[in-house]
Amino acid sequence: MAVRPQLRRWGATDVEVHETFPDDALVPDPAVESTWAVTIDAPLHEVWEWLAQIGQDRGGFYSYVWLENLAGCNMSNADRIHPEWQQRTPGEPVYLFPGRGLPVVHFEPDRTLSLEGWGSFILRSIDGQTTRLISRSRLPHGLPAIIYAALLEIPHFIMQRKMMLGIKERAERAVRAQRIAEVGRFVAH
Repeated sequence: MAVRPQLRRWGATDVEVHETFPDDALVPDPAVESTWAVTIDAPLHEVWEWLAQIGQDRGGFYSYVWLENLAGCNMSNADRIHPEWQQRTPGEPVYLFPGRGLPVVHFEPDRTLSLEGWGSFILRSIDGQTTRLISRSRLPHGLPAIIYAALLEIPHFIMQRKMMLGIKERAERAVRAQRIAEVGRFVAH
């Protein structure tokens, strides 16, 4: 498939594609690897708050809700940060739909969220006001990689791309609102 190499590195730089991330060791010799990335015009912590609250029972996945619900996910997407949804512990499931989730492998606030069977989300500050959101997925050799390549790769790309753009849109909107409020306070004085 001619588009497959582009699907596996959407938005990622050559450096990001070839970089080793800490949770890569969970699948040391992958049959399939994807690295996706997007630049977000918002400070790292603003982006993290949206990422930290993903899940069917929390903030949703900021993707195509109608498709998720067509698959029985009973999904809705948050439009604000919920402080009570900002913490996770290793082993805790991030629900994809009611009763079915993927365990958290690594949760390091403002840095990394990794889910078993999905991969890692890594945040990097570019300049204090801009953040890079990077996603790395790795699948082992065998039946899971074959099924993924045959049936799931394109839908996964479509949904995760939308999720990353949904996080970008929400974080950037929140920063714009903060800036407008600051200008309003300045002008009022």
